[in-house]
Amino acid sequence: MAYSLIRFTQPGSQTEQAGVLVDGRVHPLPVQVNDLIQNWATWETTVEQLLASGSTQDSLNEKDIRLLAPVQPQQIIQAGANYRTHVIDLAVSHKKDDQSEEEVREQTARMMDKRSEEGLPYFFIGLPAAIAAPNDELSLPYYSQSHDWELELAAVIGKYTYRVSVEQALEHVFGYTMVNDITTRDLVFRKDMPAIGSDWYRAKNAPGFFPTGPLLVPSKFISDPQQLTVTLKLNGQVMQHESTADMIFSVAQLVSHASWNMPLLPGDLVLTGSPAGNGAHWGRLLKDGDVMEGSITSLGTQRVACRDEVRV
Repeated sequence: MAYSLIRFTQPGSQTEQAGVLVDGRVHPLPVQVNDLIQNWATWETTVEQLLASGSTQDSLNEKDIRLLAPVQPQQIIQAGANYRTHVIDLAVSHKKDDQSEEEVREQTARMMDKRSEEGLPYFFIGLPAAIAAPNDELSLPYYSQSHDWELELAAVIGKYTYRVSVEQALEHVFGYTMVNDITTRDLVFRKDMPAIGSDWYRAKNAPGFFPTGPLLVPSKFISDPQQLTVTLKLNGQVMQHESTADMIFSVAQLVSHASWNMPLLPGDLVLTGSPAGNGAHWGRLLKDGDVMEGSITSLGTQRVACRDEVRV
């Protein structure tokens, strides 16, 4: 029986709980999510015995709880520029006047082929404090009008992972969730320090900039993480719709490379990059009243309403 793991609170309570979600019923578990992940070899048996019993005693209706982000990572590793179509679209948008679109697309595609065979993923670090519940309202910071969406598949690390091979990497993945990696576009590059390059600390990581979840799905229920569909709708209109097969570096490659420089810990997130179709591509960035609906195959749907920050 397929099931998902969640974090939630009950009405009138601030106590965070972990639980198993199946067929609209939530079965609370007496354990915190990171302990659940770290000791999954023991808890998996308990969970499956509970579900096999068919008992709904002490279970809750999914509609009667408030979902939280299903993970509490100590570290967030983010991959950038990891979808072929996305990178090619970016190259076209920055092409020189004397270049044709077809020429740039062909040139960039060849570069991506070479990069996937010989290159390395591009990583940067996210801050766990920016994680938000999957249906929380997003406050758009007043200091910019160029906040953007980037829905991503996230691999959740299941055990201490240090310098693992690509072949071993997926054995270290506990499961999968989704993260909408909100980005403030006009802060990505430091105009006052162009030689430094990108400033991911300021461009990301504001409160609520990582809507996460709703579900944490154990990896045994995701037969191939490279065959999932990532879809983001803005006010009902599809903006991103792409298969994870379009990744330049696979989930296994990303986890392996991320673990080479630093140990990954149980509950940590490895974000795998965002496909084509963000706001910068469409020339349409987030504004007050927008509603984003993000979904990835088998991982549920998050719904995030946007509101302009009120300056005090």
